Amino acid sequence: MTGPALHAVELSKSYGDTSAVGPVDLTIEAGQRVVLLGHNGSGKTTLLRIAAGLLESSTGSVTVFGSPVGSIEARAATSYLGDQPVFYDDLSLREHLEYIARLHGRDDWQQRADDLCDRLGLATRTDDLPSTFSRGLRQKAAIALAFVRPFELLLIDEPFVGLDLAGRSALLELLDREHRRGAAIVVATHELGTVAAAQRLVALRDGAVAYDGPQGAADVDTLVMK
Repeated sequence: MTGPALHAVELSKSYGDTSAVGPVDLTIEAGQRVVLLGHNGSGKTTLLRIAAGLLESSTGSVTVFGSPVGSIEARAATSYLGDQPVFYDDLSLREHLEYIARLHGRDDWQQRADDLCDRLGLATRTDDLPSTFSRGLRQKAAIALAFVRPFELLLIDEPFVGLDLAGRSALLELLDREHRRGAAIVVATHELGTVAAAQRLVALRDGAVAYDGPQGAADVDTLVMK
């Protein structure tokens, strides 16, 4: 793969006269760990959904490792965990994991799936339907699905909502592991406590970039709440 993990130029999204995000210029290099910070309505979700190829931008261009978002190459490189997990009504958790893993070419999925379920406290629920889970268990199941497939860019939107302490700890460990492996990671959140692990902080306010730099150099409370 060549080029930055994510490269957005003059990216914007509008609904009629209402601007959801942009224009934004943003480059995230391969292997970089970034926190995308902002209050609700700042544009985080819109930006990530465009980057994942799930939403078309109004203007600008976005590439993933040099391939346009939405292309087969970009989708193969990108794993996306949204803030509202969606599951098939008639598939068990294990069936979901197998389907996602095989869809992305991972034949050795069983050991990875078992490891993820053990870490996330789902080992006794693999034969159950995620559509029947509580909010917290649904979030853990969605995390397992995001990590069971291969990826070089991980986009996560508000992953800590609904998670208990054990779930938060397991997710942070998984993020650490994938970062050590060399994956680029972008975590969108409004929780200031998640900023410390990031190499870089990008703060959005009213759809625009309010700060982009080292996380230790920013007064994040002022950037987000101003």
